[in-house]
Amino acid sequence: MDRIQVLKERKSALKNAGKQVRAQISALVDEDSFVELASFSYSKNEFFDEEAQGEGVVTGFATIGGYPFYVIAQNFDVCYGGLSKANCEKIAKALNTAEKNATPVVYLLHSYGVCVGEGVHVLEGISELLLKATRLKGSVLQFAILDGEVYGSSAALASVCDVVFFTKQAALCVNSPFVLSAKAGKNVKATEIGGIEALSKANLPAVAVKDMRDAASKILAVSDIVRIPVVDSELNEPAPSLNRNASAAEIFKLIESPLELGACSFPEVKTVLGRLGGIAVAALIFDNVALNEGNVKKIKNFTEFACCYGLPLITFVDCKGVEASLDTANSAVLKEIGEYLSLLDEADPAKIAVVTGKAIGLGYALFAAKSVGFDYTFALATAQISLFESSVGAEIEFPGRNAEQLAQVYADEKGDPFNAAKGGYLDEIVEPQFIKQYLIASLQTLVR
Repeated sequence: MDRIQVLKERKSALKNAGKQVRAQISALVDEDSFVELASFSYSKNEFFDEEAQGEGVVTGFATIGGYPFYVIAQNFDVCYGGLSKANCEKIAKALNTAEKNATPVVYLLHSYGVCVGEGVHVLEGISELLLKATRLKGSVLQFAILDGEVYGSSAALASVCDVVFFTKQAALCVNSPFVLSAKAGKNVKATEIGGIEALSKANLPAVAVKDMRDAASKILAVSDIVRIPVVDSELNEPAPSLNRNASAAEIFKLIESPLELGACSFPEVKTVLGRLGGIAVAALIFDNVALNEGNVKKIKNFTEFACCYGLPLITFVDCKGVEASLDTANSAVLKEIGEYLSLLDEADPAKIAVVTGKAIGLGYALFAAKSVGFDYTFALATAQISLFESSVGAEIEFPGRNAEQLAQVYADEKGDPFNAAKGGYLDEIVEPQFIKQYLIASLQTLVR
């Protein structure tokens, strides 16, 4: 027997069983850099009556932009990308190696869920896989790229990742859209249920991408932020436009090379990775926000990301406190606030606050107060820091009190941020156009 010829034939059969997924990997990574591992592992799927070539998943390592990454790609052409116990074990093995080498992981997910016919065996494999991926969170960056349908337990794997990239045709659902459509009595496209714009309440760190090359560039952008805390950059010029309008859109322009995560979920809070004066930062930009369960959870999740990877947290505060609605009153908003505060207390990241608009009640206490550990707190000259958004709010909160007296007390608080500065709670009140210089100078004292 010609062993070399047999090897070539086996490799050819393997590639034929995964042409599409290998083409996607080639489009993602640097040319000729992908080294496949455990390619000849396979098992027999009795339900589909076929051999699961490579266990239906392609694993290996490669470089993207010259940096090393582990790649785990579900092969939809084998059992519809279904998870099996052997499939999960192969992925977990790759994750063990990634952890040992402290190397980021990129998942290419495309799956209809689990392989039918394995029963409880696959559930044990899924549990092992999800636990392993969860334990990596915060120590090894994990990216998911969705370029098709991703259902069931594969969707749970995506939820563990630090960033989830959606192409136009991607759909992410815990349950099959076919089942959901049938239950709703409607004929709905998968992307209308699980596309990036449809998942407005999912609170995923989602980013829309055009294709694999676009995903690769954004993976590098996030990796550079985490991997390289400081790059050379000159102190920036003033931003006169902020004197005219210190809106969230104008504040966003201060961030160098910004990448917004989760833009489709609770867009009133922007969660942005980027740099200021060449220093990597995680920025929360508020846009006249009333706090509710969803946007506080988004803030908490992003703060956790910053803490895990040692990024300074900057809050640009324009927040009028907790939303005054029955839905918010009967929600887990207070629980999310408590978890956010616990995170700040335990991790104690470097953090800077800038009150750009309103900082009312908990809007100040949670995101700007010295007492929760902000290293520097600045306020723009146009900002407002107060207990209530209006004297009417004070009258509602304290019924029966002298309305004229309450209005006077409120007016004293509302006048300008000078009242907070008098108590030593602000490091400086800044003319808006110069705030970036203050931020860069402050960051330079916090980041070594």
